[in-house]
Amino acid sequence: MPLKKIPRILSPDLLYILSSMGHGDEIVLADAYFPSASVCRCGPKEIRADGLGAADLLRGIMELFPLDQYVEKPVAVMHRVPEDEAKGLPVPIWDTFQEIVDSAEGKKVQIEQVERFAFYERAKRAFAVVHTGETAQYGNIILKKGLCF
Repeated sequence: MPLKKIPRILSPDLLYILSSMGHGDEIVLADAYFPSASVCRCGPKEIRADGLGAADLLRGIMELFPLDQYVEKPVAVMHRVPEDEAKGLPVPIWDTFQEIVDSAEGKKVQIEQVERFAFYERAKRAFAVVHTGETAQYGNIILKKGLCF
């Protein structure tokens, strides 16, 4: 039987991870192409959420998850590779991510863009990586946990 007010998209394993995280810990919502298994081999816990979109999971997580209010940019996305940057490749999922975190926080949230390989290294130090079924290009996002007052 589901609990009241818990978004149904969040699995028991994901809820456990979110509640186990401490202030400053990071969680990655990774797209379907992200090397989650290798990134998690010697580090973060891997949670499978195949078939679920990153934006839908983010929406559910942000109902429960406080962002770190003591850092300038508590959210990060993977920056476009130089070739995609040069082409001006649009990344519409970034706008979706921005809308979701802004709505949840009730204010404009600064989002950092992290170079691709630096993003992988940062993911290796995360508390957990949620491997989603997201197929949008650059559909990866990192959230830094804050405090609930």
